[in-house]
Amino acid sequence: MELFTTWRTWDQARTALAASGIGPSDLAALDEAADAARRWHGDQTRPTGAPYLEHLLEAVEVLARGRGVTDVPVLTAALLHDVVEDTAATVRDVESAFGPWVAELVEWLTKPSSPTANRKAKRAAKTAYLRRLRDAPPEAIMVKLADRISNAQTLDRMPPDFQRRYYAETCTYIIPLAEGDPWFAEWYAAWRAHFAHLR
Repeated sequence: MELFTTWRTWDQARTALAASGIGPSDLAALDEAADAARRWHGDQTRPTGAPYLEHLLEAVEVLARGRGVTDVPVLTAALLHDVVEDTAATVRDVESAFGPWVAELVEWLTKPSSPTANRKAKRAAKTAYLRRLRDAPPEAIMVKLADRISNAQTLDRMPPDFQRRYYAETCTYIIPLAEGDPWFAEWYAAWRAHFAHLR
């Protein structure tokens, strides 16, 4: 199972993206997205305590180094996929800065917010969101698959109860999204085998 954890700073990611053939004007657009992600996420961290930007860079690394994606709006959406869900940014903010297509992709990737809902209602809302992804554009699905790889590739670092829940959720809702894409399907098959003890 290949891991995507080598791009820890935007400079590292940018150098690799340039080497893959992404041109200066496209890199400049991605610079803006990386700056916006940094600004909006601020001091947020991952559950491990690592800067949140590392998760976003892992998703971009999956898409670019793994899947071979060079489409700038898709890579931009990967950098911004959590800003509406986890920060004060709105879909309108994303659209103003990066256009309607990137905003649409980010909107597809945003779980509905329900801060006052109880645990059962939140779980139901998340399940509805995961089911709705089947109707998302292929580009949004690619970003979601990359997002989940970033989180799932080091699942063994999380508490055992979380591991089992996350494995089951990934197998039920995310892996079926990968069926039409050979690269993602192969990666998730290897991941499933690696964590088969969680079944």
